[in-house]
This record gives sequence, structure tokens and C-alpha cells, in this order.
Amino acid sequence: MESLDTIIKGCLQHRKADQYRLYAMYAKKMFGLCLRYAATHDEAQDILQEGFIKVFNKLPSYKAKGAFEGWMRRIFVNTAIEKYRERMYHLPIEQYVDYENLVNHNHGPDELGAREVLALVQQLPLQYRLVFNLYAIEGYSHKEISEKLAISESTSRSNLARARMLLRNSLSQELKLVYKAI
Repeated sequence: MESLDTIIKGCLQHRKADQYRLYAMYAKKMFGLCLRYAATHDEAQDILQEGFIKVFNKLPSYKAKGAFEGWMRRIFVNTAIEKYRERMYHLPIEQYVDYENLVNHNHGPDELGAREVLALVQQLPLQYRLVFNLYAIEGYSHKEISEKLAISESTSRSNLARARMLLRNSLSQELKLVYKAI
């Protein structure tokens, strides 16, 4: 198996086989990241495709300082944020949140796993989902989030608190359904 450095060099020379190898190495992991930011599976696939195009285009700027995967991850997070900006809503979040549909119903205790939790995160309103992912999963500060999303730090904090509340309520409902089934 070729080393990552060899594959990157091949990608820089526009060799399709090496581009495919790089894609195959990271597609599954980056798709998981995309799913956390996207509202649908199709949207996650779009982010994945756009992200890899950007990775290949920006590869000459990779300086091999730090982990390649971390560098690549930032590109995918920024691609997801750009997708958000393309369709950013200017209505207050409360006007379009359907709180009743935030619960994903399960039929048994073995079904409440990572997939169901991911589905609950995907059902969060868009801005809540972005702030939650950037803060809780990617480790950005509220200051960094406010700069990336063009919102105030207090809005970032408020959106995170609301996302956590909605997730807590949704998980609580899920657990009640699971324990009823037992």
C-alpha cells in the first residue's frame, strides 16, 4: 500500500488513480462529518463532493505541518458552512422550527444508537445544528463561530444552549419510547 505522502504527490501531479486512493482513504470519515452538518443524506453527498474538489484544488497549499486529515477536515467544515451561507434564512428560528417533529421514534432499546442520535442532530434547525457541530464536535470557540457564521458571540451561545435543550428533549423522548418497549 502506498504511503500518504506518495498519494499526495500523485494527486499534485493530477494522477486520477492517486486522487481515487485519497478519496477512498477519507471518503467514509469525511462523509460522517458532512452528515452532521447536512439536513439530508443528499445534501451531505453534495458537501462531500464539493469538499473533495476543494481538497484537490487546494492541495498545492498544504504545507505538511500538522496532520493531513486535520487540514482536510477544516476544508470540509468550511464547505459545509459555505453551503449554509448559500441558503441562510433571515427569519428568526422560532418562526420555522417544528418542535413536534424533532422526535425520531424507535421501536426498541437496540435501535437507539449513533445513527439515531445523528438523525436527531440532523433535525435541529440549521443554525442550531451548525453551532452545535462547530462548538461541541469541532472544538471552535464562540468567538470563532461568530466570525465564521457572521453572528454575535451571544447568538452563538444562545444557539448552542437551544440546540442542547432540543437534543436533550428529543433524547428524553427517545429513551421514554425505548423503556416503554422493554
